[in-house]
Amino acid sequence: MKHKSWLTKTFSSGVLTGMAALCLLSYGNVAYAANPEMNIQSQQTKRVTGTVTDPAGEPIIGATVMQVGTSNGTITNIDGQFTIDVPANAKLSVSYVGYATQEINLNGQNNVNITLADDAQNLDELIVVGYGTMRKRDVTGSISQAKGDDIVKTQSFSALDGLRGKAAGVTIFSNSSQPGAYQNTVIIRGMSTINASTDPLYVVDGVVMEDFSMVNPNDIESIEVLKDASAAAIYGARGANGVIIVTTKRGLDGAEGTRISYQGSFSIASPARYMKTLSAKQWCDAWMIGLENENKWYGKSWSLDRKYYFNDSRYFDSNGDPIYDTNWQKEATRTSGSHNHQLNIQQAGKNSKMGAFLNYTDQQGIVLNTYSKRVNAKMAYDANPTSWLTTNVNLLVNHTWGRYTVETGGDQTARRTMIEFMPWMPVYNANGTFTMRSDWADIPTNGFESMANPVAILTDQHRYNYNTQMFGNAALTFHLMPGLDLKTQFGVDAHNRTGKFYSSVTLENQSKPDGSARREHSMSLYWQEETYLTYNKAFNENHRLNAMFGLSWQERSYDFDYMSASGFSGDDFYMFNNMSVATNRPYIDSDIASWRMNSYFLRAAYTLMNRYSFTATGRYDGSSKFGANHKYAFFPSAGIAWNAKEEDFLKDFNAIDDLRIHTSYGITGNSEIGSYRSLQRGEAGTVQLNNSAMPYTRISSMPNADLKWEKTAQWDLGFNLGVIDNRLRFDISYYYKKTTDLLLDAPVPSQTGFTSIYKNIGSVENKGVDIMINATPINTKDFSWDITFNANYNKNKVIKLANNNADIEYVGWVGGNEAIIRVGESLGSFYGYTRYGIWDGSSNGEGQSHYCGKYDAATNSYEHCDGRHEIGVSHHSKNKTILGKGIPDWTGSIINNFVYKNFDLTIDMQFVAGVQTMRQYYHSTYDRFGLTSGLEKILTDAWSETNKNTMQQAILLNGPGHKGHVSTVDSQWICDGSYLRANLIQLGYTFDKAVCQSIGLQAARLYASVNNAFLICDSDFDGYDPEASSERGYGARGQNMAFFSYPRARTWTFGVNVTF
Repeated sequence: MKHKSWLTKTFSSGVLTGMAALCLLSYGNVAYAANPEMNIQSQQTKRVTGTVTDPAGEPIIGATVMQVGTSNGTITNIDGQFTIDVPANAKLSVSYVGYATQEINLNGQNNVNITLADDAQNLDELIVVGYGTMRKRDVTGSISQAKGDDIVKTQSFSALDGLRGKAAGVTIFSNSSQPGAYQNTVIIRGMSTINASTDPLYVVDGVVMEDFSMVNPNDIESIEVLKDASAAAIYGARGANGVIIVTTKRGLDGAEGTRISYQGSFSIASPARYMKTLSAKQWCDAWMIGLENENKWYGKSWSLDRKYYFNDSRYFDSNGDPIYDTNWQKEATRTSGSHNHQLNIQQAGKNSKMGAFLNYTDQQGIVLNTYSKRVNAKMAYDANPTSWLTTNVNLLVNHTWGRYTVETGGDQTARRTMIEFMPWMPVYNANGTFTMRSDWADIPTNGFESMANPVAILTDQHRYNYNTQMFGNAALTFHLMPGLDLKTQFGVDAHNRTGKFYSSVTLENQSKPDGSARREHSMSLYWQEETYLTYNKAFNENHRLNAMFGLSWQERSYDFDYMSASGFSGDDFYMFNNMSVATNRPYIDSDIASWRMNSYFLRAAYTLMNRYSFTATGRYDGSSKFGANHKYAFFPSAGIAWNAKEEDFLKDFNAIDDLRIHTSYGITGNSEIGSYRSLQRGEAGTVQLNNSAMPYTRISSMPNADLKWEKTAQWDLGFNLGVIDNRLRFDISYYYKKTTDLLLDAPVPSQTGFTSIYKNIGSVENKGVDIMINATPINTKDFSWDITFNANYNKNKVIKLANNNADIEYVGWVGGNEAIIRVGESLGSFYGYTRYGIWDGSSNGEGQSHYCGKYDAATNSYEHCDGRHEIGVSHHSKNKTILGKGIPDWTGSIINNFVYKNFDLTIDMQFVAGVQTMRQYYHSTYDRFGLTSGLEKILTDAWSETNKNTMQQAILLNGPGHKGHVSTVDSQWICDGSYLRANLIQLGYTFDKAVCQSIGLQAARLYASVNNAFLICDSDFDGYDPEASSERGYGARGQNMAFFSYPRARTWTFGVNVTF
């Protein structure tokens, strides 16, 4: 471990130093309480000073210096220095996590300098687990870790963007570059549910947080991801999708005093990639070819005089050539500037410490008038007012607000019209108003799709989100006796959300001529009270026991109201600010919901001789969400680990530095469903009868007293191996997960008066491998190089669906449903026809033109294909089949870190493989040419008599009187979704301590970085990014189904970190 700067050292050691300090203080308090007559200062003592450094000569902050055999001790300061009063012939013990403990006989010395040797096994490091911490060597579960320093490097608005690629088994889909509008999709070790939530459980400082996108990445100290059942089962009914435990920064660790630090950055972002659309001239050329093709193949007699069609002098010259050539993507996007500022004030006294953290972030989107801003304030206070009591208070206040453009659905919103709007139209009319479809008369023989230009939509359609969050907890820990603590904690997560929307009276195919407004407001309150007893005791060097038993109460309530209005009399003055002026107020709504849960949980972990570790956990949960017959369930787990390196036959085997084997089995649950799905529910409202609103009430769903939890049973087997002085380290785990009692809407006989009942009728499995390989090829005083390879391979398969295993189709659109859940296949499977080619009018040898495509040798016949069997039109299979899937087999990253003297360079490459992307945008950017504009491929790749080796349809016009294309989801819409992305390249420089001190600073670092520097993907992919989703209503099952999306940004960042 090489300490590169005061800033780097501080962040990387904060939590560990704090733990060492707490242990030291606790030990001291206990010792003095047991022996009140004991007083080191009363003995004959002398003051000893010294410095603790690492092998590279860098000072170690927070190293523990103890007088052996006593509780007298101290901790090194930011320069690695310490002062301690001890007897002249005392022995000192110096320790720090990651280094071998060293003992020094003073023999009368007044000053000593100690160099700690690396202990790369690092097995005594404490890691956060559910309801406490454990030594890393004692953990039997599978846990991934990420440090706050690594997460914040990306300078992203979202902590999940920073976690991407840093934890094996954690797949994070960052489907949009739009600031603050849509949270990332997270899957841990595969998708295990259909109708319940796939989101992991987020626990921040011991409190469940429902909207993790609100977390300020700069506040994070570390993240632990609990992946297997041995680790996650302690959270029982809420742990089936994995658990992400977040520890945030607190007060100053390691020394008394005050430290003030600032991190600031400025970013410039622009679209990384544009879709290749038709230019104005190409559009006109393609139009004329379409007319020619219809004349040639379909007996039409359209005029081929260009000037006959393109005769509007506002847009075309006398030759029928376009005057304007508008690239609507470039008009609707921009180069944006964003900035982020973080101020930290951390203080520590003799018996307390406090941290105050303030953040302001302004993230401007690359699409016009999109942004998200955040003000974040956090305070943490920890104190030991007496030897038997520790108090902790943590309070976080977040307020975010922003403007966004919608990314889901099929409406003619900006993300769609920036591709489809005619390129020969300018942005503004001569009178300064925005152009609309209705501003030009129909070109003879055609009617065009009604739409507004995207700049107009982004300017005159207002979508705002506001969210205020209050989050925090207060805890009391009673030290009942050495090793035995009782902790009680109360936590709360409250949100006040407001949404405002207004669409102008001028926007065609959106809100013209009446305008449209709506407001929605919701409040949610989650609270938890947890009390648990922990016992940690080491019985000499051979036995360690970590035990915990606790109780938990949780409740969440939700309140929602909504109103909409239209009919603003041709005036946008009031917008959503005075909806009473609208003449049409068609819809109001409100709702409330709540759920409760109470739980009992325990854990027992025992380690024998530092070799054999055993862990057992159990949780008994009761939830108001489930049926009367299944409100409670028990979720157990057990794990064992063998530290083989501690065995006598391996201790002296120098080729292996570390070898641990661990395995576990357990059951977790998924309770993330609606509050009342087990109950008979009613619906009430009004209907219009005889021009009057009449109230109605009806029963809308059947009750199910047997509705129960989805349960996931998981088995895990893994090993940790370190060789070549631990410069090459492996952490590899195999897992098998089977989820049963999947919650589905099952059909019921029509005579019941209902269509379905919510019940447990399915199962799904995931199996795969997590791989983490760390290597240090070079480690010298001036230069070091570290590599981390992180990968997950996962295979998902549906095992059972109801009693008859009938398919479940979803995402209904052109050509019917586009996705399917089928036994034996992966969740998130695409469903459509196989395109065989383009019909050229020839027979197949049987003299029958209605046969086409695949020849079946077994029957000596051709498959009957659906389609129009017309020249230039696609023909495809008669039946649908599975075309691919949106969930990858492989995800991972390769991260290189280089340090040369004061310079550091990070190169973070991320990849996915074994996945496909459905290009839903082909429906309107290719298959509807003539009604809209579209992709350049319309002209360059189209089938013709001279270009028959293509799968793209011939140029045909859509609209009244024209032949048009076949438009249905088929194999041509699918392409390989694998990619390799340069996620982050960052170059930094850390100033020498002497330079910093000369200008009144303790530490300073400058850096420059680029996010999404380049992307390597399938050459056939023609969208913004292969990782996208327009079907977010289906959660992860809609992944990589992209109609139109927000362009992906490439971001350049310049930043500074200073400590005062």
